[in-house]
Amino acid sequence: MRTGSRTGTDVLSDKDHAQQCAKAALDIMAERGVAPTPGNYEIFFAYASGENAAVKRIINDRIQAKMPFTQAMLDDLRERFFSAARMEKAVEKTSSELTGAVNAVFERLETHGRDTEAYSRTLSAASGELDLQKSPEAMRTLVDNLVAATHAMETRTKDLEADLQRSSQNVSELKAKLDDVRKETLTDVLTGIPNRKAFDLELDRAIEMARAERTPLCLFMCDIDHFKRFNDTFGHQTGDQVLRLVGGCLAENVKGRDTAARYGGEEFAVILPHTALADAVFVADQIRRAVESKKLVKKTTGDILGSISISLGVAQLGPDDDKASLIARADTCLYGAKHAGRNRVVSEVDAEAAHVDAA
Repeated sequence: MRTGSRTGTDVLSDKDHAQQCAKAALDIMAERGVAPTPGNYEIFFAYASGENAAVKRIINDRIQAKMPFTQAMLDDLRERFFSAARMEKAVEKTSSELTGAVNAVFERLETHGRDTEAYSRTLSAASGELDLQKSPEAMRTLVDNLVAATHAMETRTKDLEADLQRSSQNVSELKAKLDDVRKETLTDVLTGIPNRKAFDLELDRAIEMARAERTPLCLFMCDIDHFKRFNDTFGHQTGDQVLRLVGGCLAENVKGRDTAARYGGEEFAVILPHTALADAVFVADQIRRAVESKKLVKKTTGDILGSISISLGVAQLGPDDDKASLIARADTCLYGAKHAGRNRVVSEVDAEAAHVDAA
């Protein structure tokens, strides 16, 4: 193991390596038709440097399979491997600062406790000496000492109060910061709605509550129709605009305990506690119609680029369901909606009926 300080050669070597990785990342992005955005560059720099084995494997597999690098796929990759890591570091840093602030308060209180004990001993000693016959000068000295000790204790108490007030404000600010950071870890950066991590946590909680309360729970999965066409025709920025528009429609049309989340790529999900299948289908179709009514407008020119539609699959929690099986059944219904022509809602009842008809 090498110890000691790093040499100028080491630093130069690191700089050269970083430059080589940067060039390789940009070359691969250009070769694969990837938009040179900071977020995409972060992914391909990690790939070129080999610093993230999972990302390297995923990109290698995609290159070998000659599959395109869509913006939705890259956004999903960045959220899975980079956004979460940055947020976790931010949570860890803020938590550490909060712990330090609280520990500082405890240390200050312990110091004040020792000061109080010392002051109490001074008073006890003075009380004992008052019982003795003393000369006026001795009494004056004793009183002067008590006054000085009392003033010192008052000063320390005031200092403590000021310290505690500052510490209380600091702790409150750090708690608010920690809440904000934790909220960010559960929010999709592009659309502003809950992300996949938040979805998983909320669905676990919703299933547990539905079991405990014996109330219905529905889930629907939705997918943007022909999303690749928007990216290929108008570019990835327009694709991002589509994702934000759909995310906004979902957020506007769910209320209370319902949760709308970006599941990954161009796929979204909505959790509907205390909702039976028929009502969930109604909500899903309401969202479908809200999305369909929107017009995609090019911001720079005001030109209307077209309409957006989504396909949705709805499933209700069954007695033998777990999270995976509920998602799988909703996803099967989503596939049924796609197969039936898109821009429609298919529930598991519809899917069962179609299966019977086909038989």
